[in-house]
Amino acid sequence: MNEHSIYFATNRNHKGDDRWRPSGYGIYPSSDRNQNLRFGKVVVNYDQYKVTKELNAKCGFGKGNGDELAEYFLDQSSQMSIQAFEETLEDNLPDPAQSADAYGSTPFFAELRSAMEAKSDVLVFVHGFNVSWWESVSSALSLEFMLNRSGGKPVKVVLFSWPSDGRMVPYRSYFSDREDAKVSASAVARGFLKLRDYLMGRGPGGDPSAPPNCGSSIHLLCHSMGNFVLQKALKYMLHNPNGRWLPKLFDQAFLCAADVDDNVLEKGEGMYRLRDMARRITVYHNEGDVALWISDTTKGNPDRLGQRGPRKADKLDDNVYVVDCGPIVKGWIEHSYYLCGHVNDDIRECIDHVLPDKFSRRVGVGQRSPNVARLR
Repeated sequence: MNEHSIYFATNRNHKGDDRWRPSGYGIYPSSDRNQNLRFGKVVVNYDQYKVTKELNAKCGFGKGNGDELAEYFLDQSSQMSIQAFEETLEDNLPDPAQSADAYGSTPFFAELRSAMEAKSDVLVFVHGFNVSWWESVSSALSLEFMLNRSGGKPVKVVLFSWPSDGRMVPYRSYFSDREDAKVSASAVARGFLKLRDYLMGRGPGGDPSAPPNCGSSIHLLCHSMGNFVLQKALKYMLHNPNGRWLPKLFDQAFLCAADVDDNVLEKGEGMYRLRDMARRITVYHNEGDVALWISDTTKGNPDRLGQRGPRKADKLDDNVYVVDCGPIVKGWIEHSYYLCGHVNDDIRECIDHVLPDKFSRRVGVGQRSPNVARLR
């Protein structure tokens, strides 16, 4: 058996008597505060043969079945261990007066910095609706293995897991998750601001005399309702005195199967200012996405960004790219296709800075919208 670890931040409630040695995390926000974050890593033992088999398996639209790989890791969850970074904050001291070593984020950011200095990129992953803690860990593991299956610059996936319900009660769980997504937005925003402060040498453990300069990049991938979490986090940051301006944290931002309104990237709308945080934004959509069809038609939501893409794609900023996955995904893996085959390959090509007209699987759909393409 091989061993692998994946980093996480979460505002879920811990399970067990010891919050620093939990058996898992639950479906509710932390009892401390909704925005309270815990940092750590999950260590998994895995069978290299079985992982390699799924990395090479056909998924219906290319090689690599990350959906099945996530299922394999979920089956291994009983063999996983959580190593939370402990906090020793003093109750009577304000945050600026606390020792840097008292924060769990200090070793978390330090280890990520070491990975980036060793020439790894980092990708922050925010999962979607109806996902348990161990399901989120399994998806993050699958995403990391899939992105690294063809070599190239290593990518470390960092999971942000919010208290998605994780129970198959479709109507009740959907609206429960929607509310949890709203209250989790402040935790995501707090994490982004802590990352900004660390990179600028202002936060706990940061060194203003030695900002990271490693030639590696940080990316963001939000899936399904994770995009709604991001939308609300942007609003929180813009109205937070410590936010005021949005830092250019991310090289690439991937909005996959996004369960948000289809006009959300237009000027004045909820995710327009993502343009200030990412060098390039890529929207992946699939009209056959059953999960988003249910969101659209039974939950009273407007048309979803993850179904037909942006309402006015030709009016978006030049750094926004729209990719229709419907022609290849069809009825195979309709909602979690970002984990699989040619879609995952396309995400990897973005990370590798392939020029827009050089992508191996994209076909343009018209001169009026040069940033709009479909996969073949």
